[in-house]
Amino acid sequence: MNEIKYTVKDFKSENEVRWCPGCGDYAIMNAVQRTMAEMNVPHEQYAVISGIGCSSRFPYYMSTYGFHTIHGRATAIASGVKCANPSLNVWVITGDGDGMAIGGNHFIHLIRRNIDLNVILFNNKIYGLTKGQYSPTTDRGFKTKTSPYGTIEEPFVPGQLVIGARGNFFARTIDTNLKLSQEVFAEAAKHEGTSVVEVLQNCVIFNDGVHNQITDSEHRLERQLVLRHGEPMIFGNDQNKGLMSVKGKLKVVTIGENGITLDDILVHDAHDPDPSLHLALVNMHLPDFPVVFGVIRDVVALVYDQEMVKQINAVKQSSRIKDVDGMLNSGNTWVVEGNGNGNLDSELCKKRR
Repeated sequence: MNEIKYTVKDFKSENEVRWCPGCGDYAIMNAVQRTMAEMNVPHEQYAVISGIGCSSRFPYYMSTYGFHTIHGRATAIASGVKCANPSLNVWVITGDGDGMAIGGNHFIHLIRRNIDLNVILFNNKIYGLTKGQYSPTTDRGFKTKTSPYGTIEEPFVPGQLVIGARGNFFARTIDTNLKLSQEVFAEAAKHEGTSVVEVLQNCVIFNDGVHNQITDSEHRLERQLVLRHGEPMIFGNDQNKGLMSVKGKLKVVTIGENGITLDDILVHDAHDPDPSLHLALVNMHLPDFPVVFGVIRDVVALVYDQEMVKQINAVKQSSRIKDVDGMLNSGNTWVVEGNGNGNLDSELCKKRR
């Protein structure tokens, strides 16, 4: 296929973007548009599907095919879109509320089926569009309009849910890092099967600063570990900290202390079918561990829509019925004739084999 030259402008719609000033959604959209412009995919083959929430306004701001669906159903409708037209490059835009509360059942079954869709999960740990209720990812004890004394629920960890549903691709990025987001979205697009990218996103109105501990410029390098396949898991201001496995558990160590060298540091294998280490990485959190970003899991597996097409073609080849006429005239059939008075004469109903 000839290389196609697009720019970011080709993916911007003429609609006014109506997110709050300073919202993290702007940066995510910018990264998606930049990624699409570099993918060498014909413009008419993109479809962006969303549910309900601030993030779900996304299709209006994209110059692609799109569908703003109903609450929690973006993954279900996108599954139908992809299976009906497997050549489309389909992106699902959802939030922690839309995707993991009312849409939770569709979310896990999409992942289990492994339909070739790219899911971007905006995670600001709050319901923004409906004005500040706690969501499935809100931290325990956090006070919101629907938890004035603090939530008493344990939150979902999106990556944990993806891997638990037998997911084959999970990545994490953050709205303040445009370069990393582009890198992650590009890898998600290359993956055949369901890719889920969690984006830590800031809601400036109802949960401003929710990710400050991670994004704070003074501590960012000490609190973020960016993974890349085949590279050692190191981080820190001086890039001298890393992860080791000690008695089957992850441990933060300092290179140069206690005889620890770079060779002792774990090397990231995103392609390992065994999800054990990927799950451990997903579950790392402050203050004992840095938060992991980048592509955490990227494993090859059978893809639902591809297998569906193969099955349909195989059945067509082996079936003696090749068209609708063949189907209607198969098995036992009858010829029904009228008697001229608008009534059916039972004697004229002739069975035909």
